[in-house]
Amino acid sequence: MIEIDINCDMGESYGNFKVGNDDEIMPYISSSNIACGMHSGDPYQIERTIENALKHGVQIGAHPGYPDLQGFGRRVIPMKREVLMAYVKYQVSAMKGLVESAGGKLSYVKPHGALYNQMAANKSEAETVIAGIKAIDSTLIVMGLAGSHVEQIAKEAGMSFVAEAFADRRYEANGKLMSRLKENSVINSAEDAVRQVVSIILNQYTETLDGNRVDIKAQSFCIHGDNPAAIDILKGLDTAFEENGITRKAFS
Repeated sequence: MIEIDINCDMGESYGNFKVGNDDEIMPYISSSNIACGMHSGDPYQIERTIENALKHGVQIGAHPGYPDLQGFGRRVIPMKREVLMAYVKYQVSAMKGLVESAGGKLSYVKPHGALYNQMAANKSEAETVIAGIKAIDSTLIVMGLAGSHVEQIAKEAGMSFVAEAFADRRYEANGKLMSRLKENSVINSAEDAVRQVVSIILNQYTETLDGNRVDIKAQSFCIHGDNPAAIDILKGLDTAFEENGITRKAFS
């Protein structure tokens, strides 16, 4: 039996703005990346999402990002090392405190959006973020892009790493995610998303839009909560997993 984690970005609603379908998604995932209030989310939504995750037995991770509510954390915000580290520590420690106050445990950290991609592209950015996470809790697991240097940097810092792939994003031939600015970079077809996940799990590769092979080994797969097809993708994965002897299970 193959065991695979399914994670989703959660708790991204704030104020009067509703983002995603958290209540519908929660029963279909094993890990929840909960927004920390900088790219999205607010204290009430964070707490509500933590409670929802605990109710469903879903593993909890912090999802820190650049301070970019207007851009949903998908814009790169240039920051000095000490400033970025402070923002990471602030977000992770706030999430850790809220989770523990609810009787739960914060298991991992998955940076969000542009910060996540910058870590995969820039070693200095990755070192800074990982140092910030470690300063709060060295037992936290770092989740990052499969095949990137983030894994080596995390392990050099003495931290565990989980390699992540994406169900609803296209890849470039170099293994990086296609920019959201490019057409068809987001997969909105449940059938296509399920095919990509199953191919990576069973064959350890997927294909670019041009048909080039991209080798990927991953322990966790992300579905974005703000993708309108998220529920259909998750239901499709449940069916495909049953057909292929795959079990959904949190990695820690």
